[in-house]
Amino acid sequence: MSDHDLPAPSRIDAETGRLGLATSAWELHGALCGWLAGGGSNERGWLASVFADASVPAPEPGSPLDRLRESTAAQLEDRSFEFELLLPEAEAALVERSGALFDWCRGFVGAFGLAAGDKALSGLSEESREALADLAKLASAEAQDDGDEEDEEALIEIEEFVRVAALLLHGDCVLAARHRQRLN
Repeated sequence: MSDHDLPAPSRIDAETGRLGLATSAWELHGALCGWLAGGGSNERGWLASVFADASVPAPEPGSPLDRLRESTAAQLEDRSFEFELLLPEAEAALVERSGALFDWCRGFVGAFGLAAGDKALSGLSEESREALADLAKLASAEAQDDGDEEDEEALIEIEEFVRVAALLLHGDCVLAARHRQRLN
């Protein structure tokens, strides 16, 4: 297991359950990605920030949620674009996979807004604004009960779009801002 590998969803769900947090591993990973992509701080107390609730405890060092933060931050910063979405395995039913993707988008959009704020949102490139609007549409979508091979292929394409959109928004809000600071 490398430093960039995400913890198993079952371990994340067990940890969120232990902490009394009513969220799925998919939505929580989306929220963490949105928080980091919007410029939120990469610190152990990220859960309280993402849930906008100061009473939520920081994950213990080395816990699945702390490893999720570390791995996700490393993937977003990695220049080889190895960033991955935490989603069910490809063998899972279409309804489970599409529902998880829409949950991921819900988490991303909400936490991105918390981290980026209105000021940062107005500074997004046109491409990033469109990507964020598309993610918001996906966040309000409903999971599909059944489908055919065409639907499976479409979901794979949507997953790739979401992955690239998250990287684009992270690039616009975090990497570009860091580059501007170095120039000044």
